[in-house]
Formats: sequence, C-alpha cells, structure tokens
Amino acid sequence: MRYTWIDEYLLQKAGVTKDFKEEWKWIRYQIGGKMFAAVCLGDDNEPYFITLKLEPAEGDFLRQQYEDIVPGYYMNKEHWNSVKPDGEVPDDLLKDLLDKSYQLVLGGLSKKIQREICGGANGV
Repeated sequence: MRYTWIDEYLLQKAGVTKDFKEEWKWIRYQIGGKMFAAVCLGDDNEPYFITLKLEPAEGDFLRQQYEDIVPGYYMNKEHWNSVKPDGEVPDDLLKDLLDKSYQLVLGGLSKKIQREICGGANGV
C-alpha cells in the first residue's frame, strides 16, 4: 500500500479509536463509536480498499475524476467511497478526504459528545 501514513495520520485526530473487525478483515477508525474510515484487507491480509464517508455530490464527482475512487465497498454507495490503496489518488487529496469523513461523522454526533471529544473547543 502506498499510503503507509494513514494509521498515524488518523490516530492523531481528537477522539479517534481503532479496532480490527476480524469477521470483515477491516481495520476500523471510529469517533464516538461511529466509523469514519476503514482499511479493508484482502485474503492475503494486504489492504484492498480504504473506505471513507463523503457528501454524496462530492463522492460522485471524485469517482468521475479518479478511476481509483469507487462506490463504497460493502457500504451505502451514496455516502461511502473506497480508494484503491495502490492507486493514483494524490496523498494530499486522500488526507483531505479522510479529514472530511472525520468531520462528517463528528458532526453527526450529539453536541455533548462533540464537546467531550473536542475538549469544549469550537471546531476540531
């Protein structure tokens, strides 16, 4: 996988936890108990997809721009997108998409949980 920085990048975000869903072979990144990104492993235990959440219009636009961004693997195809781990999506773009996924899921949590995660600060 060319995006070897993902784990460190995501774990430095406020409130992020990581687990491994063995039945799915997914490394899941969550905030407030809700998944915002996953590294999906294949039968060889190598990354098969990086899955993340985006606004539907943006996801659709990006899938038209990059052949390495496809509708979410085993997820709601309108809200989730998967990136091929050895594809041509630039690192800066993938970081931006992961940030957006984090913000989307964080924004869907209750205000109380958002305050707990953000330490009472406005914004993340």
